[in-house]
Amino acid sequence: MDGFIIAAIILALIGIIGSVVPGLAGPPFSWLALLLLRFSDKADPVSVTTLVITAVIVILVSVVDYILPPKMTSRMGGHKAASVGATIGLFAGMFLAPIGMIGGSLIGAFLGEFLVENRGVWASFKASIGTFLGFIITTVLKLAVAGVLFFMVLKISF
Repeated sequence: MDGFIIAAIILALIGIIGSVVPGLAGPPFSWLALLLLRFSDKADPVSVTTLVITAVIVILVSVVDYILPPKMTSRMGGHKAASVGATIGLFAGMFLAPIGMIGGSLIGAFLGEFLVENRGVWASFKASIGTFLGFIITTVLKLAVAGVLFFMVLKISF
């Protein structure tokens, strides 16, 4: 098996993992896997059109990933403290994935609003739900894109 194919499969797997793990850009890793296959002699070549279309999709998903969670938080009345708390809770909950990540995100956002912003219980809960919804929507979106790119890498490789 060609070294490009092995590296592409590894990058595509990192892309799927990175779609769930915070701080690791999942879909761009999956796209890099397609790019590597462009240079492989053993795999079917990836067209420039495919690379451009998938790059645009990856860029759009990455932009949405940075914009949507804070928008959802602020739409539900939350502040920066909820977003920071959700991120801290997400990292803390990674050891008990996926339940710990979900619970950690919710609890972190709640505590951020409640303790830092001195908001009431209901307002803090509402903000944590907004933060959580933004996280879930973008995670599902990233997983879908990384999953499709992973499938493409496997199909092209074999």
